[in-house]
Amino acid sequence: MSATRETSTQKSGPEELARVYGGIAEKSAQLIAKFMQRQAQGGVAPLGDELGIARAFFEAWQKMLADPFKLAQLQMQLWQDYAALWQSSMLKLMGHEVEPVAAPRREDRRFKHEDWQQNFLYDYIKQSYLIAAKNLHQAVGGVEGLDERTAKKVDFYTRQYIDALSPSNFLLTNPEVLRETVATGGANLVKGLDNLLEDLARGEGEQIRVRMTDERAFRLGANIAVTPGKVVYQNELMQLLQYAPATKEVHRRPLLIIPPWINKFYILDLRENNSFIKWAVGEGHTVFVVSWVNPDEELAHKRFDDYLTEGVLAALDAIEKATAEREVNVIGYCLGGTLLACALGSMAAEGDRRITSATFFASMIDFGEPGELEVFIDEEQLEALERRMKKRGYLEGREMATTFNMLRANDLIWSFVVNNYLLGRDPFPFDLLYWNSDSTRMPAAMHIFYLRNMYLKNLLSKPGGIHINKVPIDLAKVKAPLYFVSTVEDHIAPWRSTYAGARLFGGPVRFVLGGSGHIAGIINPPAANKYCYWTNDKLAPDAERWLKDAEQHPGSWWMDWKNWIAEHGGGMVATRVPGKGKLKAYEDAPGSYVKIRTEPETASK
Repeated sequence: MSATRETSTQKSGPEELARVYGGIAEKSAQLIAKFMQRQAQGGVAPLGDELGIARAFFEAWQKMLADPFKLAQLQMQLWQDYAALWQSSMLKLMGHEVEPVAAPRREDRRFKHEDWQQNFLYDYIKQSYLIAAKNLHQAVGGVEGLDERTAKKVDFYTRQYIDALSPSNFLLTNPEVLRETVATGGANLVKGLDNLLEDLARGEGEQIRVRMTDERAFRLGANIAVTPGKVVYQNELMQLLQYAPATKEVHRRPLLIIPPWINKFYILDLRENNSFIKWAVGEGHTVFVVSWVNPDEELAHKRFDDYLTEGVLAALDAIEKATAEREVNVIGYCLGGTLLACALGSMAAEGDRRITSATFFASMIDFGEPGELEVFIDEEQLEALERRMKKRGYLEGREMATTFNMLRANDLIWSFVVNNYLLGRDPFPFDLLYWNSDSTRMPAAMHIFYLRNMYLKNLLSKPGGIHINKVPIDLAKVKAPLYFVSTVEDHIAPWRSTYAGARLFGGPVRFVLGGSGHIAGIINPPAANKYCYWTNDKLAPDAERWLKDAEQHPGSWWMDWKNWIAEHGGGMVATRVPGKGKLKAYEDAPGSYVKIRTEPETASK
């Protein structure tokens, strides 16, 4: 067992155990005191149904009861599955080789421990759960007569319930946890309780803030986000970073990257061997990156229009001063791509052609089919969200982070519950999960505009549907060449939806489909030689036809983009050093804005 995985109680024996017990007592007392104080002040909010979950399930239950014959069929199927499991288990107990009645998916890591396969009891528990999960999901998720939005909500929260009840999440039904409990004399559970109380304290006693990684292992500018550069411009909303050249010559047209405002930009610069920024610099680009501020109540008034004006347009103005180049190639990642599309539409309406080419990383522009995030967005939920945001002027970053984590609950919630609380281990240091935990806030005015007009009403896909700074946005008027890359397993920006967005523009579009998901599929350096990607020189009328005629290639799509962007580089010129042009350097990259955390990092123990 590695040092990072070993429980502290195993390291120091009784002395360490006594220290942990003392910490538990102290944290418990503090949490109880805070709870009693809130009770006395009337600060505990009454229970409600802001998400509309209870109403959706009540409607589904009514529909189910109205069809007793189908209910009987479902019950009979469940009985048959359990009968098959019992027969299979008896044959296995007598030494026969049998195929499992129910087996987890290949990517399901909950049942990887050998006892789930080799131990008769745990194999039976596992298969019983999988049978129940399958039948429950089919029964509740297949209710007829529900409107599409309600059906999706019922399906999503049914899966949340099923995932929560997995036998891997409980002490007595998880063989790995039981083995650890016996081996440590229960010290893992004591340490797990200490971890639980610490995470409750981080959530101020109102919610559990599950730690995903050892946050003390990382420091921005020291071991992550280390590509050399300078901050060359800043305003209230962003800092603009310019990176130091690594080649003798560079492409004449600079490269601007617009990251999403709901995450921090250094997902593109985690480590040297997977940094897109470092790679792009090495390919001869003068790279600029927008680093959004982590806003508080003082920026509550900032609108979506301000993010365009003080973000994209201000960055273009600054780049012209820094390089004396008016034409720029621009990349937008995720919501940064949505903002980039708005910028292109606004600039096309005003005859501004400074953006020579645009690249979209996993970006939603047509929100007609937004995927599972749709269950969180309807008029009632947005009104409740708006009321919460108005109280403090912004949306807490952890609220949005929790939403995204629920999309992959087994990997991003329950695996850490088992590791931290049942096994009593400290989270493993992982740079990607450090970034994922480093959430950002969102100004109330901007965020509600985005949710209502993009997700709820899908107005960006309609000519003149939205106005930015009083300018109607019509994406069909955008004639610049575009490069869209999406990923086949993306659960945040489903690739078929991003494909629909690519067809809204009036210029030439190259669409590429990468392997894996929203992060791993985009941050896929060529040296890793992972996954694959599909290309098709024709933009077919629909996504399925495009994929049918697409050609599959091994490795990273970065090489395909490298060839495409070189066509729009404008030739080679002498390198530009940050701070040596008309814009002076403020500070070293990654800058100070990115270091503003929504919550303090975990203190050293």
